[in-house]
Amino acid sequence: MTELSFKDEAATAYDQAVAHVSAHFLPFLLRAARLEPSQRVLDVATGTGIAAQAAIAVVGAGGHVTATDSSQAMVLRARRRLAGSPNASVVVGDGQSLSFADGSFDAVVCSFGLMFFPDPARGLSEFHRVLRPSGRVAVSVLTTPERSYNGRINVVIARRVPSLVDATARTFSIGDEPRLRFLFDRAGFRDVETITEAHPFVFPSFDAYFEPFERGGGSSGQAYLALPEAERRAVREEIRRSLGDNGGSIGIDVEFRFASGRR
Repeated sequence: MTELSFKDEAATAYDQAVAHVSAHFLPFLLRAARLEPSQRVLDVATGTGIAAQAAIAVVGAGGHVTATDSSQAMVLRARRRLAGSPNASVVVGDGQSLSFADGSFDAVVCSFGLMFFPDPARGLSEFHRVLRPSGRVAVSVLTTPERSYNGRINVVIARRVPSLVDATARTFSIGDEPRLRFLFDRAGFRDVETITEAHPFVFPSFDAYFEPFERGGGSSGQAYLALPEAERRAVREEIRRSLGDNGGSIGIDVEFRFASGRR
């Protein structure tokens, strides 16, 4: 394993594992994209379709949202979520090599996805290409392991799986504000803006937080299940201690950085 993966099992438990985190930060992403009624919107790395569903509520019946993800399992779940929306379509696709014509969309959003791209710069260039002139893109990314929801799990696992070190480091490398601005500028975006938002998530117990990942939820859960049993126990214990678990409730401070720009 050299990349953080999203296989069938990752999709199955994804919503329980991280959907509430994505949903909390979505309003900031959609505001950054300046979504309006009747727009044509592309949601890249849609996962189970959470951002696409929120975008549909903004663009209304006169607009259209196309959602794409490289994982067939995620696409199937997104299609179920969006089945009641006639102005939505969901397709399998690579965010670094989009199948759409130049200037196809009024806005592009990418929630919690760009940092998983092997080549984020290439992804941003593709976002720029498929936007109409003056169209806007908005992305959300992690900042640091200490202020991430499940990225902290990936970091602990990567110390035991050297082949995951680069992929894990990349998920935080573009959260650096100067680096993120540089990538947007290089892709050709104008009027680039960044904001940072944080939120504390509280759980009644450590088990309530960690159980979805033990079932393989998200990329963290997939990486966790790939470990030998003894290593899984060690990772679980290290994460538990790092969160200060004393048998009661635990709190996790999560921080996202948002970047947006105009073609």
